[in-house]
Parts: sequence; structure tokens; C-alpha cells
Amino acid sequence: MSLYSSSIVREDISDIISRDIDWEMLRGRTVLITGASGMLASYLVYVLMHLNESRNMDIKVLALVRNAEKARLKFADFLSDKNFKLIRQDISDPVNCDCDIDYIVHAAGNASPKYILSDPVGIIKANTLGTMNVLELALQKKVKNVLFTSTREVYGRMPDGTEEILESDYGSLDCKELRSCYPESKRLAETMLESYFYQYKVPYTTARIAHSYGPGMDINEDGRVMSDFISDVVNGRDIVLKSDGKAERAFCYISDAVAGMFTVLLHGKPGEAYNIANESEPVMIKDAANTLVELFADRGLKVVFEIPEEKSKGYSRMGRVRLNTQKLESLGWSCRVRLRDGLYRTVVSFLSTSE
Repeated sequence: MSLYSSSIVREDISDIISRDIDWEMLRGRTVLITGASGMLASYLVYVLMHLNESRNMDIKVLALVRNAEKARLKFADFLSDKNFKLIRQDISDPVNCDCDIDYIVHAAGNASPKYILSDPVGIIKANTLGTMNVLELALQKKVKNVLFTSTREVYGRMPDGTEEILESDYGSLDCKELRSCYPESKRLAETMLESYFYQYKVPYTTARIAHSYGPGMDINEDGRVMSDFISDVVNGRDIVLKSDGKAERAFCYISDAVAGMFTVLLHGKPGEAYNIANESEPVMIKDAANTLVELFADRGLKVVFEIPEEKSKGYSRMGRVRLNTQKLESLGWSCRVRLRDGLYRTVVSFLSTSE
């Protein structure tokens, strides 16, 4: 079964489309999505193609990917659709496109500790050269908006005593930490967006996304906590914690994150950044692991601790501070999916599509 055909994914798409978003703004438009085979970006594609199916929106989707084989699996349902086009290239190379483009979502790049350890330069290229190429294309095509997918990590390490983070806040980053290849290049990308907006009037909005998860996430040695947890449950392994599990996270289910991205794309103020996070359910890592074990008790799993002497250089060393999401909420967005439900839906989506 393809991911798009999964009942879980279809329910997520219906939830996203039911949100207070002016979908008519996309009717007859062309949308380019870079990094289209990624977890969040692939859901963007699914939503747009479903709008074509259910509402005859005639949206043309250009899915730019580096790995064509992976993309063909993700988008098998659309490969013969006249409104879907797969573009295979590295975003670090200039983008050539003959057709008009109305919106661009620049989601290419990787935050996985696996790739931070194996290809930090590639991560920097996607966020810097890639963003430059996107902006040059946006300037040429006179697009209505560029949505850039950024990260909560751009805020850096906040001063002691900071209780929550607004979009106008910033902390420090250590440029000598290997992990900094990701947030530092995201910071530069945001500066590039602002520079093109100021100098050439290229409109953009930024989504600063925190700890998203859901169907379609990479669970093959990704290295991020939630990916590894889901992988363990799906593959019938005990969940292994590499720490005491007391670190706190706030995980945002994919349908909430993607609804936030569409909200920022279509209703965000040009030149502004918006936090996307589920801050209603902060949870300790060990408690998230135990919840998964409890939800799938029939698999007979348990949580075990294997704490290494030294933490991998691919992981963030910054503590968590609550993100303020009121700016996005003022556009009509809200979190709908509870953590427990999201965890269950994610695991079931993998189990069902593997059958």
C-alpha cells in the first residue's frame, strides 16, 4: 500500500483541508516544493493533489527532489497525473524551470544527526546555496510567496531564566560545534530571504518548526529521538534510551505542522517568521517512550537505558525553552492532535503500509 492510500494519511489530509485556510488562493496556481520527498514536504504534495481530486482545483505541483527513486515510491499515485511533475536535481545547483510559478516552498535540507555527522557541508549547501537558487528563481518568476522551512534551533542557547521564545528573540550558537552546521546555515538562509525581500521585493514567510513527527518520517537510522522510538516499536525492538530520558520535548504531529505551514504560506505577513510547535503537551523523553510501549503493549516491548560516556556530536546540546505560538494562532491556527493519538497514528501508519 502506498503512503498516500493509507487511511491514517487520508484522515490527516482531511483534517488539514478542514482548517481555516483559504484554499481558493491556490486554485489554478503552480507550486514548487523543494525537498519534496521529506516528511512534511510530502504531506504538502499530498494535500495539494487531494485538493485537485476533491475540489478540482487544477493546482500544478512541481516536486523537486534529489533522490528520484525515493520520490517515485512516495508519489507513485501521481506520476501519470498531468498536474504533477517530478524534478530531479540537487537544490545546490541553479533551478531551471520553463513554466510560471506562483508559490515556492523551500523544504530541502536535513536535520538528522546521521547526516550532520556524515555530510555537514551538504546541509550547509542546501540551506545557503539552495536558498540563493530558490530566491533567484522566485525573483525571475515574480512569485506570490516563498515559504522557508526553518527550525527552532535558530534561536540558539537562550539566556538563563528565559521561559518562552518569541519570533523576535535570539540566543547564542557555538560555531565550533558540529551540530551548528544546521542552525547557523538556517540563520544565514533567513538573512538571505530578508535581503532579497528588502532589495528586490521578493515576498517570503518563514516557518520555524519544532520536533515534528508522523507518517512518512525517516525511521531508518535517522538518529532523532522520535524517529528512533517509532523505528523500535515498528520493528518490534525494545526502545533504547541513550540518556536518562529526563530531557523535555514538545512534539508536533504532522497534520498540525503542515496546517501551520499552509497557514504561513497563504496568510502570513511577508517578511515575517512564525513558530510552529505543540507546546500544550511538553513531555520527558522517557515518558514518550513509555507511552509508546503502553500503546502497543501487545508487542511485548520495554524501555531500556544504554547511556554512552560521551554524547554524539550530531545532537543538539541546547536545553528546551517553550516556543510562543501566539503569532501563528492569531492567523487561525491551533494544535488539534494530542501526543498519545499522534504516536498511535504514526506507528499504525507504518504497520499498515508494510502489509
